[in-house]
Amino acid sequence: MTLLRTTLLLLLSLFAVKALAIEEAKYAVEVSERDFELRLYEPHIVAETAVAAEFDEAGNAAFQRLFKYISGNNAARQDIAMTTPVGQAAEGQKIDMTTPVGQQQQAGRWLVSFMMPAEFTLDTIPEPRDPLVKIRQVPAQRMAAITYSGFWNEKGYLRHKEKLMQWINDKGYQVAGEPSWARYNPPLMPWFMRRNEVLVPVIVAP
Repeated sequence: MTLLRTTLLLLLSLFAVKALAIEEAKYAVEVSERDFELRLYEPHIVAETAVAAEFDEAGNAAFQRLFKYISGNNAARQDIAMTTPVGQAAEGQKIDMTTPVGQQQQAGRWLVSFMMPAEFTLDTIPEPRDPLVKIRQVPAQRMAAITYSGFWNEKGYLRHKEKLMQWINDKGYQVAGEPSWARYNPPLMPWFMRRNEVLVPVIVAP
C-alpha cells in the first residue's frame, strides 16, 4: 500500500469518526488491566433482531432491518428530510445512531442490537413497524470486556473471547450470561484502527 493511499484512508476514517460522533453505552470502569476491563453498565434500551446466519454474515443481514427502524420505519410517522448517513428520505421519526452495535448468539441464531439513545424510555421509544424488530430494556449489569482492533470476523472474536474467559477465571469472577461482540466503527474505518470488544456478564463476589 502506498503512503498516499494510507494517508487517504486515515483522513477518510478520521472524517467518518467526526461525522459519526455518536452516543456510546454508559459505564463505569471498576478494574482495568491491559486490554481487559470490569465495567458497571447503566440500564439502557436496545432495538434488536434475530437472524439465522453465520457469524460473519449476521451483522450485515440484520443491519438494514435495524437501520430502517432508527431511520423512520417506526410508529411516529414523522417525515424526515434527506440526511446523512441515511442518504434518503425516511418516513417516521429518525433516531440517532449510538454505539456499540452488539451481536450475541441465542438458540442457534444471532441477536444483533442497536443501543438506543439515553433520552428514550420504554414509554417514549417509537414502536417498530417491522415485527422482526424488538425493543428491550437491559438492566444495569457488570461486564468483563476485552478491547481489540482487527477485522470483523469470527476468528478474531473467538480468539479474544478465549483470552477474556481466561482473565475472568483468573480474577475469580462468575460468568452470568452469554458473551457478545461489540463494534464501534463504520465499515470505512481501516481494520487496524477499529475498536472491537468481547463482553461477558459476570458476578463479582463481595
